[in-house]
Amino acid sequence: MDPLFALGKLALTALLVVAALVYLLQERLIFYPQRLSAARQAELLARYPAVRELTLDASDGTRLHGWLHPGTTGAPLVLYFGGNAEEVSWMLEEIPRRMPQAAWLLTDYRGYGASAGSASERTLTADALAWYDYGTRLHSGPVYAFGRSLGSGVAVALAASRPLAGLVLVAPFDSLVDVGRHYYPFLPVQRMLRHRFDSASLAPAVHAPLLCLVAGSDEVIPLRHSRRLYDAWAGAKRWVALEGARHNGTDAAPAFWREVRSFISVERVQ
Repeated sequence: MDPLFALGKLALTALLVVAALVYLLQERLIFYPQRLSAARQAELLARYPAVRELTLDASDGTRLHGWLHPGTTGAPLVLYFGGNAEEVSWMLEEIPRRMPQAAWLLTDYRGYGASAGSASERTLTADALAWYDYGTRLHSGPVYAFGRSLGSGVAVALAASRPLAGLVLVAPFDSLVDVGRHYYPFLPVQRMLRHRFDSASLAPAVHAPLLCLVAGSDEVIPLRHSRRLYDAWAGAKRWVALEGARHNGTDAAPAFWREVRSFISVERVQ
């Protein structure tokens, strides 16, 4: 057998094996559920007595969990959607220091925190709509969405279906297909990916104002993918590059919370 032919056959076999593994294990590559123990839940409720735990039954019967920081009367409600490996209760410690006047609804994705089920693009998008509808029954102020990394895809999908006063997107991306092509240029990602989160295709129809906060040294989402989403956005928009910040270090940048507070202005609605 020709050595070059044998080498090519071996390379093709290896490529097919990698492609099959990526296709079969893509949920594990996209979603990294972080659970929350009952003991930790009790500790948080004792530490923050004003905070309420919320439960919501999704349309398929899955029990969802969230946290509500009530804020002041008439203040904005911020629906928070975290990153792919984020357990959102850490924000209960941030909110009192950063934006205590606003109401915050921190949502646990399926399989994350204290929510049941398994995450997927379809279920996370449907659950975001359910949280919005539930939140607006509890709160009468304007509603914002705050999406971090993977959560930016959830927040944009919500904005495409429900009215929002604005969106804060942190380290967002245009679509998971395009990000996947960056990491797997040798694979037919377009055909393989089940969870697409194609925010860039929704952006031209979304007119809610956007605050786009990107990490200047993002090692996970290349900045061009954030920029493509930003450029496609139809509404008023502001781009803030946090120089020197990495993907998981945006909040430490001096401008981060200053920009968020300016965008979600509590005083403006009081």
